[in-house]
Amino acid sequence: MFWGVNVAHSRPLVIGLTGSIAMGKSETAQMFRRLRIPVFDADAEVHRLIGKGGPAVAEVGAAFPSAMRGEVIDRQALGEHIFANSSGLQVLEGILHPLVANARSRFLQRAGASRASVVVVDVPLLFETGGEHRCDAVVVVSAPGFLQRQRAMARPNMSEGKLDAIKAQQIPDRIKRRRADFVISTGTGKRAVLLAIRRILQTIVAGTRRRRFPRSRRRSLARSRS
Repeated sequence: MFWGVNVAHSRPLVIGLTGSIAMGKSETAQMFRRLRIPVFDADAEVHRLIGKGGPAVAEVGAAFPSAMRGEVIDRQALGEHIFANSSGLQVLEGILHPLVANARSRFLQRAGASRASVVVVDVPLLFETGGEHRCDAVVVVSAPGFLQRQRAMARPNMSEGKLDAIKAQQIPDRIKRRRADFVISTGTGKRAVLLAIRRILQTIVAGTRRRRFPRSRRRSLARSRS
């Protein structure tokens, strides 16, 4: 079993893509797509689940009635409630995580059926949820702290307090980088990021002919990354 999918003897190589808020992960995921790599976007799936008419609206609305505006969830109100109440986050994750996992399983089944050789699972809380153990390799997207804050503060409805609260729920960037197989710096421009992705794909495909990324190999690649 792999990500909850029975893959028998053949499956795509799974790259876990993660990174803290405002590190450039979404742009990096888009570059993988440009290279025709299928990408599962966990954030996009959450938005679908709790968007208008989404399959999780009723359950989330019952748990957080103050976030409902008619039959629609006000994501800003939901976020404010969550950051003010840590137990609320656990409730929300209990509702959404199984649904996201099911969607991810369907994605991997489709990828296997289409004979994709490599796929990416874009999961913001990959390390926090233990998802790295289900990946052949993990890529962490990073950037200097000042650039991260600058990007985050440019987002709508963001504040210093909200940013700090989000960062407090995430494993620090320095630890993510240490645990990664590969690190991509997004502070050096899109061209450099695309080149880094190409090199990572070449390394992963060349080193995983046996369909599993050996732990010893992962450590050596992590030490040798630039």
